[in-house]
Amino acid sequence: MAKNMREKKERIEATKDRRPRASAKYVRISPFKVRIVLDIIRGKGLREAVAILENTPKSACEPIKKVLLSAAANAENNLGMSRDNLFVAKCYADQGPTLKRVMPRAQGRAFRILKRTSHITIVLDAKA
Repeated sequence: MAKNMREKKERIEATKDRRPRASAKYVRISPFKVRIVLDIIRGKGLREAVAILENTPKSACEPIKKVLLSAAANAENNLGMSRDNLFVAKCYADQGPTLKRVMPRAQGRAFRILKRTSHITIVLDAKA
């Protein structure tokens, strides 16, 4: 039993992704709106991505910029990478839990409002 667990741990360590990453969970914005901005910065350099986020008039830009700068800080402090060589390797927004609310309508009816949340993840990598 212990041998199988040890071998499994070694397999996980061998295939583990060592790139710097950061994520923000339960962000109160729809993942559909976040993905629009993430598609713009995917594959761009760190400085260019930050400049794009600062000049794009979307509400998702602020939390994405915070996650991007956090991933850059993780790369610098934890892995000793230089900020000049970093680019956005992967970025995605998964759907988090949905808050269900009720909007009163005519004749005693009630319509449901879905307040969506998202989990934003950004993975950086160094240029070869």
